Amino acid sequence: MSADGHLPNDRFSQVGRHPAPQKRYDLVVVGAGEAGVKAATEAAAAGRSVLLVDEHPLDPGLIGLDVPYLFGGRATAAVQTPSRLMEHVFAARPALEAAVEAGVELELGVSCWGLYVNGPNLQTLASPVIGLADLDRAWMVGFDAAVIATGARDLVLGFPGWDQPGVVGARGFAALTDLYDAFAGRRVVILGTGELALATAETARARGIEVVALVEALATAQGDPARLAALGAPVLLQTVPVKATGGIDGVEQLTLRSLADGSEQTLACDTVVMALGLVPQIELLDAAGAKIVRQADRGGFVPQVAADGQTSLTGVKALGEVTGVDGADTAYGLAWMQALMAATPGDTMICQCEDVTRADLLDLRPPRYLGEPSTQMRRQSLARLAEDGPVNQDQIKRLTRACMGPCQARRCREQTAMAMAIGTDTALGAIPLAGYRAPVRPLPLKVIGETAESPDLTNNWDVWFGIPDQWIPYAAIGTDEEPDHWAYIAANKYL
Repeated sequence: MSADGHLPNDRFSQVGRHPAPQKRYDLVVVGAGEAGVKAATEAAAAGRSVLLVDEHPLDPGLIGLDVPYLFGGRATAAVQTPSRLMEHVFAARPALEAAVEAGVELELGVSCWGLYVNGPNLQTLASPVIGLADLDRAWMVGFDAAVIATGARDLVLGFPGWDQPGVVGARGFAALTDLYDAFAGRRVVILGTGELALATAETARARGIEVVALVEALATAQGDPARLAALGAPVLLQTVPVKATGGIDGVEQLTLRSLADGSEQTLACDTVVMALGLVPQIELLDAAGAKIVRQADRGGFVPQVAADGQTSLTGVKALGEVTGVDGADTAYGLAWMQALMAATPGDTMICQCEDVTRADLLDLRPPRYLGEPSTQMRRQSLARLAEDGPVNQDQIKRLTRACMGPCQARRCREQTAMAMAIGTDTALGAIPLAGYRAPVRPLPLKVIGETAESPDLTNNWDVWFGIPDQWIPYAAIGTDEEPDHWAYIAANKYL
């Protein structure tokens, strides 16, 4: 056996068969927020070759899937014009121009869907690579070092009616207003009273958008009293939304219930903004095999980093909000989730993509397309499952399909974990992180399907899986060739 771990003349090994990436850089930076642009600019000024990629402006299809933020169907038709959005992105991020002048190669509207470095489960790469894609193609670039500055996304908690257009996240709202100038709303109700909610309300007012009210489940407002007072909008304490109703264009009014006396009121609005917290976007790092740790005294997860941002992946650093979000204590989000679960019915949707309700999750109901569950399944519940040992989200995904949809769990991952914690009387910190895998961005099949592979890779692809009874070539099944494949695979001494 050779030093690189494969047998001499082993025609089934992938070592050395991967095509070389189209380009290679000293540094690749993913994410053109403040942290990413600064890292890219400094590296370019030091004479290094640098590629900076950012998925904004987004493909309208991703906006429709609420990736990466909860856009909630409140984007105008302006998002269908990429050139216009590109201008707005540059105007909103003036540091990009300075980065380009410093020598940074900039790619906007490009998603990073995979990060691959040699490790225990991947030892066949000639060099580390990052997978990129736009609307037309997917490709790989090589790098000596990488900076992951993917930022944070919205914390989403459901209530009746949240699955219709008009319920957005704070980051989705900020992107549509500040980054794209494409927000289709005039009257907003904001859930939350902390720093994120205050910033959202101040942005709305600056844009001429009416802030109807700020709603807080807790007994006290969480943000700066002076800033709250300056908004001039009602602050409704110990109050939660219990129903959003509307028409063909989405939300038209929001019904609120007081947790103090049970009274209800209805506010006219076209948008409900969830400003309850942010979640570090660790998907890329987790799928790449970086060590992910729980934030101290919090329920969120972040990559393990050194003082300079170095992760457990050789040559890969994490910077900015992906390493943690100020004020992201999930105790606040959990308090909101507890209040919502107490005030709203079990048929409240928790996973829009897979049509899973909160009751489905707590009762471990199998996917609805399988029909009515058996008598045995009806006896199951999340609480009973917890009696057999700690529950985890990957287990729940298999049983109910919650978090299995095309939004890649960005609308439901955290609220599912919170519902599991509450439903089993378990500390949120005891619920393990659900796994991520590449691609960490939804990609059109045509983009993946047209990715070129060398003959060395396409030959014997079915054998690499090592499952002879499953990986007979599809075209050979049921033909005279099938027995030959069975014999060939069964005789292979490497399987």
